[in-house]
Amino acid sequence: METVSENACFGGVQGVYTHASEACGCDMTFGLFLPDEARDGPVPVLWYLSGLTCTHENAMVKAGAQGWAAEQGIALVFPDTSPRGEGVADDEGYDLGQGAGFYVNATQDPWKPHFQMWDYVAEELPRLITGNFAVDEERQAITGHSMGGHGALTLAMNLAGRYRSVSAFAPISNPTASDWGRKQLSAYLGDDESLWARHDASLMMREAGFDGPVLTDTGTNDQFIDLLRPEALAEACAARRQHATLRMQPGYDHSYFFVSTFMEDHIAFHAEALYAG
Repeated sequence: METVSENACFGGVQGVYTHASEACGCDMTFGLFLPDEARDGPVPVLWYLSGLTCTHENAMVKAGAQGWAAEQGIALVFPDTSPRGEGVADDEGYDLGQGAGFYVNATQDPWKPHFQMWDYVAEELPRLITGNFAVDEERQAITGHSMGGHGALTLAMNLAGRYRSVSAFAPISNPTASDWGRKQLSAYLGDDESLWARHDASLMMREAGFDGPVLTDTGTNDQFIDLLRPEALAEACAARRQHATLRMQPGYDHSYFFVSTFMEDHIAFHAEALYAG
């Protein structure tokens, strides 16, 4: 692992690091904010998964999360959204290939050799971070935006007991029924739609649910709302009688102006779960 940069930030440190990823077969970059409390021992951690076209940098720079995390004594991890570099498959479309990993393990060529983002986020990067930084592996929570909201919800419901809480900003809630999903899941996983289900938050909510608090926010003026399908997740929560707070925010769109507006709420929501007990 190599340090790209470390900057003082709200009493803590905002770092950027690169490492050779075994899961993805290429160099990967991530951001990590450590609050001042990390000087004295491991702190709880909130994972932030970004959306289509993003890198580790978008949320790190635009979401306004570090100040609120510093107040709560919580670390923030900002992974990249896909493998990158020469020899890594790509596509002319913005919504497939580099910048669009969709947090799945690809089984189809040409994506299979590098696009193992599920294993990277669920296994490899957590081991690297807990092994090198003062982060408490027993106190984890997860959030994300758009494609990252999809990743946060599906990781949380598939990895029972891993995360104490899950939230999402404008998540892709029902990708098996959306053009933001069917294209990518068929490309990465093949045409057998039974293999897609564990990567659909609405289907997973009906099947498994989440043993903990759930929060989502979506703007009523989100220009992609028909692709996000928040109503499908709401119906699934109602069918399962899952305790969840699913909010529609009047006038907000899909941008980081929206994300940053509600970031304080989301970090306070996760802090309550991370410090419970």
